Amino acid sequence: MTNDARYSRQVRLPEVGEAGQERLRNASVLIVGAGGLGSPAAMYLAAAGVGRLGIVDYDEVDLSNLHRQILYTTADVGVPKLDAARERLSAMNPDVVIETHPCALTSGNALEIVAAYDVVVDGTDNFPTRYLINDACVLTGRPNVYGSVFRFEGQVSVFFAGHGPCYRCLYPEPPPAHLVPSCAEGGVLGVLPGVIGTMQAMEAIKLITGAGEPLIGRLILFDALSAAFRQVKLQRNPACRICGDDPSIRELIDYEEFCNPVQDEDITPAQLSERLNAGETPLLVDVREIDEWNSGHLRGAQLISLRELPQKLDTLPRDREIVLYCRSGGRSALAKQLLKSAGFKSVRNMLGGMIRWATEGDPSRVTQ
Repeated sequence: MTNDARYSRQVRLPEVGEAGQERLRNASVLIVGAGGLGSPAAMYLAAAGVGRLGIVDYDEVDLSNLHRQILYTTADVGVPKLDAARERLSAMNPDVVIETHPCALTSGNALEIVAAYDVVVDGTDNFPTRYLINDACVLTGRPNVYGSVFRFEGQVSVFFAGHGPCYRCLYPEPPPAHLVPSCAEGGVLGVLPGVIGTMQAMEAIKLITGAGEPLIGRLILFDALSAAFRQVKLQRNPACRICGDDPSIRELIDYEEFCNPVQDEDITPAQLSERLNAGETPLLVDVREIDEWNSGHLRGAQLISLRELPQKLDTLPRDREIVLYCRSGGRSALAKQLLKSAGFKSVRNMLGGMIRWATEGDPSRVTQ
């Protein structure tokens, strides 16, 4: 079967045509996060014939991923996501070049990686990386196809400085981590990321081909329970710190510190790792759920999920320093408040949780 046959149905669309298909073939898209949003986005962009797809991820496939991350199968559990993604996408469309970046996107590598692609699709689920992607896109002049999901609700937009607002125009400051739980913490209907991720792929295709009107300056809100879409118009903020009239951000910053400012009683993964390696023995308490614990936890830690913690306070020593951690720092921040209100004196929250530990902590201390 020829490539003409593969793309024939979309080439017939006058808004795409032969010229649009050629633009897709010559285009490159970076997908940050090969999870619930990145899976459908990658599959549809590969199927559409985007010439080069880059994917950033450093995680392995977990059984709890499979209800929403349709890029993977049961046989992929335990396999690096990028290995499974490359195999699946190449099988779908061998015309597409799949480039993998097995790392976390950081202030040290983001500009180089982002600048190598025409369009960026944000498939992440944490605020530090969202702000990092936004700022890297603004500084490199790339459009940022944004999506987010939580429980039964999703959002999608295109942030493109110079053509419309950026993510910071909408959210100048991040909310406290414990007020915005991740999908792992609050849950998500499996099909919802499919809806939003597919819309992100559509927006990327529109940006590349010039078809239609991209969601620049517009935010789509989707409520799955009522099957309702709502559109909100967005305006560029002249006072925006990075895309405004007098920007104060001219280079990438420390996004973990920006989103999770250190409090006196908090501790970073790097600080905790250093203390543990020096022989100190605070009590480590993991407040995630059992499936998250089984996917990897700190050696020597004790598992008490946040929902069980109020009933298990009496099992914790009051004369020992306690360090709480979770996936991204939200639940452990709530757990710290609970312990402090119950009279515990020496309680710390590990900022950024296991996500941040992956880039700052000692990997030898993670066990299953």
